[in-house]
Amino acid sequence: MVAIGDSMAQGFKNGGVYRTDLSFPALVARSFDPPITFDTPSFTAQTGIPINIEMLVRGLQDELGDQISWNNYLRAGTHIYSTLRRIKNYWEGQMKPLRVNRELPYNNQGVWGFSNSDAWLINEKYSRNFIENNQKRYSVFNVLPDHAMYTTARLVLNPAFNTDLENNTMIDNARLLHENGGVENLICCIGHNNIVGAATNLKLIYSDENDLNTPHGERKCTVYRPEHFEKETRILYQKLSTIGVERIFVPTIPYITIPPAIRGVNEDRSAGNGKYFDYYTRFWIWDEDFNPERHPHLTRQDAITLDQHVDEYNAIIQNLADEFGFHVVPVGRHVQAAARRRFGAENIRPFPPEFVEALKKNKDTSYLVDEKGHPRLSTDYIRLAENSTNVERGGIFSLDGLHPSTIGYGLIANLYKEHMQKAGVNFGKPFDWDFVIKNETLVTNPPILLNDLRKLLRFLALGRRERVTKIGQNILQDALEVFSARPKLD
Repeated sequence: MVAIGDSMAQGFKNGGVYRTDLSFPALVARSFDPPITFDTPSFTAQTGIPINIEMLVRGLQDELGDQISWNNYLRAGTHIYSTLRRIKNYWEGQMKPLRVNRELPYNNQGVWGFSNSDAWLINEKYSRNFIENNQKRYSVFNVLPDHAMYTTARLVLNPAFNTDLENNTMIDNARLLHENGGVENLICCIGHNNIVGAATNLKLIYSDENDLNTPHGERKCTVYRPEHFEKETRILYQKLSTIGVERIFVPTIPYITIPPAIRGVNEDRSAGNGKYFDYYTRFWIWDEDFNPERHPHLTRQDAITLDQHVDEYNAIIQNLADEFGFHVVPVGRHVQAAARRRFGAENIRPFPPEFVEALKKNKDTSYLVDEKGHPRLSTDYIRLAENSTNVERGGIFSLDGLHPSTIGYGLIANLYKEHMQKAGVNFGKPFDWDFVIKNETLVTNPPILLNDLRKLLRFLALGRRERVTKIGQNILQDALEVFSARPKLD
């Protein structure tokens, strides 16, 4: 089995790529018996690239105890600055060479930030040249690794920095793996970044002809026009169809208005009971603090338009998949089913019975199943019960507000497994929910600092004029900015 794609395929969460063995393709691979080879690149050094918000918060907890206050802001800022500087130095190769001795490509070829065309445009040589030709930025206001996506791409596409593979894209590597042992099943999970820029930038900037067949760093749009999305998806599927694998699986795209990376706020600050909110702003801006004259935002109509575009994308994916004989996994529909705040508490919940039983069996998560057998999990940003480390809501998305948690990836992996079985794939073992829950540290052992979420997010998102220490740009904004082809967010 081989997987290609973007951050979803790679297992990105909490602002970075860390444990690729918890990516959803790797979780799918665990169900094969006899076991199959599914190698993934390692990014565990320095807790991942470009940032790991969960580990950053845990480090703050070790340094400060159970709360952040004005009295320890300077100490907290110093700790964060030194941590981020160390991470930056490592991933820019200043502490040790990043090269990995490996002959064949990894089975997981996901690279965060990639859009459809990047699957055939970006290789290790292009990534290396981009890094070399774009000056590094280093200051107290920028302590994340520079060009982290391209560093990641190099370590995925050609980790040995071998000249024989420097021109290989992820599609080329999938073909190479097929020629060296055979590949029956290929997962292609990509397309989210053709529209997610609207959420990370809070701007709708539409693609033009100059954005087509153009690599990430040279595009200016945040949203691909549906006709442009269709053109590039067709090229992608044509290239995939020439590899010769038996089965290819592609997902539908979830609405980008569902992840809590953007927070819905109504004009009257009410919770509302409709499908859409009046505004959508950053998740670290509380309702009562939001000012549309001051804070970046999308409007209700923007959100409706973006959802309509996703519907068009998914129709294109389904039609082209039918044309090329690919199998469609309805990820978008299942994410929508978990959107409690948007669709109400009584919506159908996409939690398989085996997952619910695993939650009940684990002593750290049994409380999450209510008396009716429904998990207390949702697409909200994670919240803890007052004066507790029990999760009150959320749990499906990670701390960057954009990518799934380990449980979220488990739900996606289980969905893929079900549809792969329908397509004739034989696994041999049930899905390992116990492994998923055991490794979901954000839910089984939440950092105590999440108990005062508002204060924590306020600290991580301080603007330069508010900051009392020189620890860098808004960390939360930086975590979103890495997905933007445009140079800076507002």
